Amino acid sequence: MDALAQVSRWPVETVAVGVLGRDDGGAVRELGRWGPPDQPFRLASVSKILCAYAVLIAVEEGAIGLADPAGPPGSTVAHLLAHASGLPFEGSAPLAAPGDRRIYSNAGFDRLGEEITRASGITFADYLAEAVFEPLGMSGARLVGPPSHGVTATLTDLLGFAAELLAPTLLTAETFAAATSVAFPGLSGVLPGFGRQNPNDWGLGFEIRGHKQPHWTGAANSARTFGHFGQAGTFLWVDPVAQAACITLCDRNFGDWARELWPPLSDDVLADARPPMVNSAG
Repeated sequence: MDALAQVSRWPVETVAVGVLGRDDGGAVRELGRWGPPDQPFRLASVSKILCAYAVLIAVEEGAIGLADPAGPPGSTVAHLLAHASGLPFEGSAPLAAPGDRRIYSNAGFDRLGEEITRASGITFADYLAEAVFEPLGMSGARLVGPPSHGVTATLTDLLGFAAELLAPTLLTAETFAAATSVAFPGLSGVLPGFGRQNPNDWGLGFEIRGHKQPHWTGAANSARTFGHFGQAGTFLWVDPVAQAACITLCDRNFGDWARELWPPLSDDVLADARPPMVNSAG
């Protein structure tokens, strides 16, 4: 894939990029990769979508429910997953009532880890490994810190996870659709690194691109694109209209360089991956 060569000019020491596509028959295939496949990288907040997947598996297993109380009074598991609980980025004192604002919260995701530990009787790190990493063959992935930002993983690991997101096997179609659709629609809030967005759409763990501007994905990404980026210079998006996914891992923290270079990469990936689908409905 020619689009990936541009990362060789990025102001980073090490970068690993992978792209997957799903064909009309439903098969997921690798379209291209660049960089070391098995070097561990800090994922930072990309950890959230891996941890959210584990929470959703726990919901399907009956360990917890999306409507179960969790977090501040009036908040539920779904509120925590969708950054709608009112909890701040860090700390335990709510800044708003549940469902009133989209407040991006590490504290909320760390609370989810505590809820899973309580409900399952095992540590959240073990639950995540057993529910997500092991079934998907993510042998290099580890939770070495809090659920909000503590996963380390390789490009090979995240290619396995992205394949799951293109063709889910661990969640039912209903749960997956809920996770990747807007939860608590219409909430405004700040998208870290990109300013206030109205609305600031989010699913159950997954950020939804919607019509946010500016954004870390490309102009060619459909409004239905979902994923996450991390402060460690990482991102993973899936565009269900183009039926493509892109993962980028590197060793330089997010900053102006990423705001400038990530969107063109995404646009070029989509142009290479499936030209007829880019900018189609959605």
